[in-house]
Amino acid sequence: MQLGGRLPTEAEWEYAASAGSTAARYGDLNEIAWSADNSGRQRLDSERIWKEDQANYAKHLNENGNGMHEVGQKRANGFGLFDVLGNVWEWVNDWDDQSYYQNSPSQDPSGPASGQSRVLRGGSWSGVPRVARVSAHGRSNPGFRGVSNGFRCGGEVFAP
Repeated sequence: MQLGGRLPTEAEWEYAASAGSTAARYGDLNEIAWSADNSGRQRLDSERIWKEDQANYAKHLNENGNGMHEVGQKRANGFGLFDVLGNVWEWVNDWDDQSYYQNSPSQDPSGPASGQSRVLRGGSWSGVPRVARVSAHGRSNPGFRGVSNGFRCGGEVFAP
């Protein structure tokens, strides 16, 4: 089944994720997002695990049953969007370019025209909690598929 839509630009994603707020998050992290600390059977201290046993970090998460969750179990942001932070890194349409935004248009930048990696936003269930924030920015090869990556489609909004 084809539903239509497209990947949002990085600017569109950030606008939707922030829902008009200038804060890093739109609420208490445990109320709004899944991270490595709260996405398994028991609460973890993922920062401690990462610092003390980085080589076995994924093993600790796996043993605890950590993983992504069905959307809508946490509180929505001000625009009514669920799981914008945490749960899965969300692909956006932009290519990654560390210097693009230094010289881009200040309103509705469309992103770089080409690159090697695509941008991921918002953090995931496998990340330490400090990463689940509106400004979280990752990158990956566009062919990469992983259990902590996902997407949400965007579309055009027309005023009545």
